[in-house]
Amino acid sequence: MKKIIKTTFFPAPVKKSLKKNRALIGVGCNVGNCIRRFKKLYNFFNSHSKVDVLQTSIIYKNPPFGYLNQPWFYNTVMVIATDFSPNELLHFLLYTEKKFGRKRSFKNAPRTLDLDIILYNNIKVNTKKLKIPHPYFKQRDSVLVPLALKD
Repeated sequence: MKKIIKTTFFPAPVKKSLKKNRALIGVGCNVGNCIRRFKKLYNFFNSHSKVDVLQTSIIYKNPPFGYLNQPWFYNTVMVIATDFSPNELLHFLLYTEKKFGRKRSFKNAPRTLDLDIILYNNIKVNTKKLKIPHPYFKQRDSVLVPLALKD
C-alpha cells in the first residue's frame, strides 16, 4: 500500500545558503533500512563543504516500475544549494551512491540508494551522461508526490 512517511529530517524546514547553485535531487531506496539511510544521507550532504540541504519532502513508499520483482521503494526529494557544477554534482552523487553501498547489477535493479538530478538552476543539459531536467520526472509519482508534499 502506498504510504506517506514523516521523520525528523523529512520533511525538513526551509534553510538558507550562500552557495550559488540550486538543485532538486530525487532520492530512492528499496534495500535495507531506507529511512535510516535517508537520515544518514541528509547528514552526509550537510557535512560536505560544497552542499547545503535547503529543504526536504515527506518520504513516499510506492511500488517499483520497470523491473517489478523487487521490494517497494522509499522516495523523497531534497532541494540543495551547491558550489558543484552540474557534471561535478553528477560525479558527487555517483560517488555518494557507491559510498552508501549501491551496486549496479542490471537496469532498474534493487538499490541501497538512487540519486538523480531532477533540476539544476534553470538550465538544460543534454549529454550522453547527464540530462537536466531529468527526462522522466513528470511521469513519476516517486518524484511528483514528494515534490507536492515538501512543505
